Amino acid sequence: MSLTRMLGGFVRQHWRAYGGAAAMLSCIALLTVWIPHQVGQVVDGLVAGRLGGTALLLPLAELVAAGGVIYLLRVGWRLALFKAAYRLGQRLREQLFARLALQGPAFFQTQRTGELMALATNDIDAVEQAAGEAMLAGFDGTQTLLLVLAMMTVAIDWRLGLAALLPFPLMALGFWWISRHLQQAAQDSLARFGDLNQQVQESLAGVRTLRALGLVDQSRERFGTLARQAAEASFRSQRWEAAYEPVVGMTLASATAIALAGGGWLVARGELSIGQLTAFTMYLGQLIWPMFAAGWVLSLLERGRAAWGRLSAVLEAPLTLQDRGRQALPGDLTLRAQGLSYRYGDTATRPALAELDFTLPPGRTLGLVGATGSGKSTLVRLLLRQAEPQAGALTLGGTPLPELPLDALRAHIAWVPQEPFLFSASVARNIALARPEASRADIEAAARLAAVHDDIARLPQGYDTEVGERGVTLSGGQRQRVAIARALLSQGVGAAAHDGPPLLVLDDALSAVDTGTETAILQHLRELRATRPERSVLVIAHRLSAVMEADEILVLRQGRVIERGTHGELLALGGWYAAQWRYQQIEASLEAA
Repeated sequence: MSLTRMLGGFVRQHWRAYGGAAAMLSCIALLTVWIPHQVGQVVDGLVAGRLGGTALLLPLAELVAAGGVIYLLRVGWRLALFKAAYRLGQRLREQLFARLALQGPAFFQTQRTGELMALATNDIDAVEQAAGEAMLAGFDGTQTLLLVLAMMTVAIDWRLGLAALLPFPLMALGFWWISRHLQQAAQDSLARFGDLNQQVQESLAGVRTLRALGLVDQSRERFGTLARQAAEASFRSQRWEAAYEPVVGMTLASATAIALAGGGWLVARGELSIGQLTAFTMYLGQLIWPMFAAGWVLSLLERGRAAWGRLSAVLEAPLTLQDRGRQALPGDLTLRAQGLSYRYGDTATRPALAELDFTLPPGRTLGLVGATGSGKSTLVRLLLRQAEPQAGALTLGGTPLPELPLDALRAHIAWVPQEPFLFSASVARNIALARPEASRADIEAAARLAAVHDDIARLPQGYDTEVGERGVTLSGGQRQRVAIARALLSQGVGAAAHDGPPLLVLDDALSAVDTGTETAILQHLRELRATRPERSVLVIAHRLSAVMEADEILVLRQGRVIERGTHGELLALGGWYAAQWRYQQIEASLEAA
């Protein structure tokens, strides 16, 4: 969709605001062209001796009144116009956020966070200006131009009017040449701002890593280079915008010279009065705004067109994950994988998952272990529908997951990711993210189940302590346990013990806690399951003690199941699981010593 078409649809939706602003601008234009005519009448009256004393007060009062009305109308049209334009900016930001929320991980692997942030700020501001200032300035300038030209050629002298218009075709040619270069410069300026935004975002997110590796100076130099490039690109764009003014100035100077020469000659011949020449020169002065408006409108439209091209590419990008599910969640909540296979891209040398089969009935626990890269987290991505399997099926109660609505499916799952994300809010708000209406007692109950209550109590403001961006004030283990408390609260704790998702997925969520804390958390999970026997748990772990009480354990290697059974059965098998268990037990005893 082009910028013109999008703006046309928006104007039709808000025609009252735009119509009201246009009506006020029409009144302003009429009063504006009336003022020189009135001044010309006053001058001719003074020259002829018809006006003097009190007789002069009325026309002067009319001029003052016209100025006051113009002032009020200008305030009114700006209020009406910008309110509508700001609505467009709000709508575009909402559309952008909604579209990004629907995109899958594959989309964000090809996009930069800083660039997306720039779209939501700088680019939408440019489109907003095109919808507001550019449209009404164009209308006002065009209307004023036509009225002024009509007064110059019809009401005063058509010969003088046509002569004064001789430089205007050259101005149009200059505007065309400038606008061609301005769009490219504006696009480059927006892109450079996106690069700068990306650098700031990455530097702030990784500031501790930069300090630890001694890369602060290098990062500062990189930022300086990008800031200089952004400033130069912005300067080039502003330079082309500024080129409109000299063109306007030269055109107006040429038109004024022609008008004064031609007007003086007509006055000398008695074919034009001094008052008419005065009014004509005032009308020429009023042409300054339409000419400047033309350059300004072209500048705003070119920036808006460049911004809309970048923004529409994201808004119209196909969804990497389709939500076409229409089936209701089944009563039977058995999770089953049948021949499940997945490969990352066409260039991958081997599949991440290959012919995986398992069944997780309600009330049971499934453990998933294996070396790094064995496919454990890939299964979670398929379960959350962040990706689609290339072969096989993952079903819930016999219904393939793609046939279930995404919102319903994800509401069915309480997920604790491998790298928990905390927001810049208090500890309590982070725990209650999925249940903002939860009471403080329920929040504390979930924190106790996650074995993090005592840590929170030692914080300066307890549960009201701000955790900082991404939970930077907490340790890795504390962040993991806060994330576990969030998942447990969403599953139902306290007043909502029988609400919430019936499936809990722990994606290596205990890797940053010690064995004693892990044991306490697992014991709390067993106690919580007793209150809702239909709850099922999927535990993915590197530390085997986290899955030793699971009803079934799968051992993965290169995406395939190489061992399966209970903890005791796998130890008796004497394979990878048994060897890893012995190694971890020795490691734990050495740490205890």
